[in-house]
Amino acid sequence: MSVVSARGPAGPIPHHHLSDDLLAGYAAGSLDEASSLFVASHMTLCPECRGRAAMLEEVGGVLLADIAPVAMSAGALDAVLSRAEAPANDEPVSLAGGRAGVPGKELPAPMRRYYGCDLDGIAWERQGGGVSVAAVPGLRDGSHAFMLKVEAGRAVPQHTHRGNELVMVLKGAYRDEAGRFGRGDVELADGDVVHQPKAETGEDCICLAVTDAPLKFTGSLGWLLNIFVKM
Repeated sequence: MSVVSARGPAGPIPHHHLSDDLLAGYAAGSLDEASSLFVASHMTLCPECRGRAAMLEEVGGVLLADIAPVAMSAGALDAVLSRAEAPANDEPVSLAGGRAGVPGKELPAPMRRYYGCDLDGIAWERQGGGVSVAAVPGLRDGSHAFMLKVEAGRAVPQHTHRGNELVMVLKGAYRDEAGRFGRGDVELADGDVVHQPKAETGEDCICLAVTDAPLKFTGSLGWLLNIFVKM
């Protein structure tokens, strides 16, 4: 799995980073498509995680060198060559490449490949309460990712998680029980976390979210939101 190549992000360096497990899974090519998109997008904004991923790839290469060779399966060479000859727009998003911080580009390059546009071209679906979503199109393995926009000063309803949730800020910032999260920052949450992220005033907060199960709303109207709101 190729590590994203970038000179560095525009704006502040992220303070909240990817876990070693996620980076190792990305380097090994074992993550689902949505999680691979998430990791690749974060690394276009985060030199620290790019460096850690490069180190993991080097370790993996050393380990592979010590493994006894095995016979290739029938058709394996043809499959590799066909991928190498594929048009650029058919490349896996996990091979994100590209230079972070390109002027005028708010979405990381891996995300623009899926949406086919930058933030100003996104078609948002309003959920109510100042919250809008835009599902990531074209995920081929059934994994689930979406962008979440929370109007400045508004909050996502209080919730916990039926599974795991990865959130990365793309624009603006929010605060919750774990602290402040700005552009490039990552928050990992599971069923042990109950929180209510609130966008800071002055600018809408836009995030990329990856979930493996629907959220579970827990506030006074949680029962109703669990019926009508699907995130």
